[in-house]
Amino acid sequence: MEDISPFIDNIKKKIQLNPENLDRLLAAFKMVKVKKRQLVIQPGFVAKYRMYVLKGAFRSYVIDEKGNEHTVQFAIEDWWISDYNSYIYQTPATQFVVALEDNVVMQIDYRSEQELKASHHQFETLFRMMAEKSAAFFARRIVACITQSAEERYNEFLETYPGVAQRLPLYAIASYLSMTREFLSKIRNDKVKKR
Repeated sequence: MEDISPFIDNIKKKIQLNPENLDRLLAAFKMVKVKKRQLVIQPGFVAKYRMYVLKGAFRSYVIDEKGNEHTVQFAIEDWWISDYNSYIYQTPATQFVVALEDNVVMQIDYRSEQELKASHHQFETLFRMMAEKSAAFFARRIVACITQSAEERYNEFLETYPGVAQRLPLYAIASYLSMTREFLSKIRNDKVKKR
């Protein structure tokens, strides 16, 4: 059995729940193992879960009309992932979410989350805070893509997520940073030469 204390700590960083409400929250989540390369969300199907990563790594991405993949989000330990538009509105997903490693997640289904939020304002506050944090993250990401050079985006990625780059495939990092794999390789090689 996996240690769920990181999950509890993640919740406590956002809100202090009394013991009864913490137990209710934990009862609404299920621990699930996900194998490497397994798709947990795919276009055309409604995203049924919001997932917290206890162990492992995920990637969400879309494929454009030319067949190019564009990484929307990564999630490693202590991060959350879903196709949020699909999950929140219960409409068909537009993203793929795939396991990059063997994973253990804590997941909650849409109905259980709605029941929690309706039962007590603390749960509503918790999920609102998660939504606000997610919205701020995506806003920063959009601004970076518009205002920064490719090299600046890569340097910021390394600075913000030290150690993560070694765990993620180069093609996925390149598509996350809106560049080709070849261009990212050139930036990385140039960095090595400058040392």
